[in-house]
Amino acid sequence: MSQPGFHLINRVLAAAGVLLRESGRFFRPLGLTEVQFNVLNVLAGAPEGMSQRELSDVLVVDRSNVTTLLDRMEKAGWVRREDDPRDRRVYRVRLTAPGRRLQAKVIPLYLAAVEKVVAAIPRREIERTLATLAALETGAKAWEGVGHDRAPGR
Repeated sequence: MSQPGFHLINRVLAAAGVLLRESGRFFRPLGLTEVQFNVLNVLAGAPEGMSQRELSDVLVVDRSNVTTLLDRMEKAGWVRREDDPRDRRVYRVRLTAPGRRLQAKVIPLYLAAVEKVVAAIPRREIERTLATLAALETGAKAWEGVGHDRAPGR
């Protein structure tokens, strides 16, 4: 197959798979998953907290999965859910002091690992790749429903 878009998406998916596997190996000895680390980072940047819906939107995960994830993180003492004073149907999720300490401990280790991963890539190439990935993400959001009317067996 000679379609560059086909090869691009395959390479992105392959790289994502490797990064996911290796990030799991990185975080496991620290007592975290990559998704828990992402939650810690997102909430570290939101001192006022976030609703579970906002968190699921940022993390691009299903809300039901966020509930289970937060249950585990709350049990570990890293986050807490509080009633939202503006809407009693909503919980605000905030980092606890232990959650902040864990995020502060892990982030320098993670940044050092990221530097090793991208060390051979010039900064300008990283910036171009970020723009390409943003365009790919936009295109992927338009993917829904494309070609389903021509699916095999229909």
